[in-house]
Amino acid sequence: MSDGTPLCGFTVGITASRRAEEFATLLTRRGATVVHAPAIRIIPLADDTELERVTRQIIDSPPEIVVATTGIGFRGWMEAAEGWGEAEELGRALAASRLLARGPKAKGAIRAADLREEWSPASESSAEVLDHLLGEGVEGKRIAVQLHGATTEWEPIADFCEVLRCAGADVIAVPVYRWTPLEDQAPMDRMIDLIASGGLDAVSFTSAPAVASLLTRAKETGLIEVVLHSLRHRVLAVCVGPVTAGPLRELEVPTTMPERSRLGALARHIADELPRRANKIQTAGHELSIRGGCVVVDGEVRQLPPAAMSLMRTLGARPGRVVPREELLAALPGGGGDTHAVETAVARLRASLGAPKVVQTVVKRGYRLALDPVDCVDAREEELR
Repeated sequence: MSDGTPLCGFTVGITASRRAEEFATLLTRRGATVVHAPAIRIIPLADDTELERVTRQIIDSPPEIVVATTGIGFRGWMEAAEGWGEAEELGRALAASRLLARGPKAKGAIRAADLREEWSPASESSAEVLDHLLGEGVEGKRIAVQLHGATTEWEPIADFCEVLRCAGADVIAVPVYRWTPLEDQAPMDRMIDLIASGGLDAVSFTSAPAVASLLTRAKETGLIEVVLHSLRHRVLAVCVGPVTAGPLRELEVPTTMPERSRLGALARHIADELPRRANKIQTAGHELSIRGGCVVVDGEVRQLPPAAMSLMRTLGARPGRVVPREELLAALPGGGGDTHAVETAVARLRASLGAPKVVQTVVKRGYRLALDPVDCVDAREEELR
């Protein structure tokens, strides 16, 4: 594996709907295998009479403050106004208001409309925007809030508009778009299965609704606890920024993110993090790294059939320790009750690895990874703790 392809042997899940092909290209150029399952479908409301009514209300009487929460939402609003022939009027109304942007994407959309934001939080958090407004006092003020998506049990931020209303503000909600899961859930179900089984090394998220959609579907299919356990211990959750990571952090799922909330930075971050976090096992004179969809043996990627890959994940979860045949049988696709299937699968695993001594038979007990002496000592000490 060269420095130019640091993700060779790693499998990365992409949940993005927008710019997914561009993001996939950034990862595959670095050697990754990509699994794509769009988590949400954005439904623009350009033809929505409520959005047109609210837009006209803002044009006729500009609010004191306008809060832009998402880049795609603010751009969609301006495009809808263009379609109605009201873009210039809306632009003048917004220019007469104090514009607050939740994050850099919203800020970019504001500036693309030849407008300027007054303030934007470093955290890119709706909660910080809310604190900022409440801190300066909102009683009696007219505030327009560009809404985004839909609230779910996985998105912990309290109702932004309702909090402002309770503080005495006259709030105008601007319903620019909403999101829904895709009608065809088969790709998402496959993604969830891969997360649950450890078939991915990482899964990436570029929006909080995408996180919410995946978790909602996992709950519907009865896999939510397995998915959360895997995200906590096996599959790296990589988010574009802190807002996206919010629902996962509430569930105590560790996340990682780039310093800048950009697609290119996200791809580079994944390319830095996965090799750094990769497990390396010294066994029978070889260096093994067990990935989501393959095993790397002495720097060479070895693609394994599903049964062999299941055995490697199970053996690799406890390197050096004996795993009983019954447990390995349960890990095999299809299971069954004949432990002879384990012997056959182990034989194929050894052949696929090209290093037969890596998997050691322990007579009448099961199988284990034959760790080199120094690793055996480490494994024994860990077991005694």
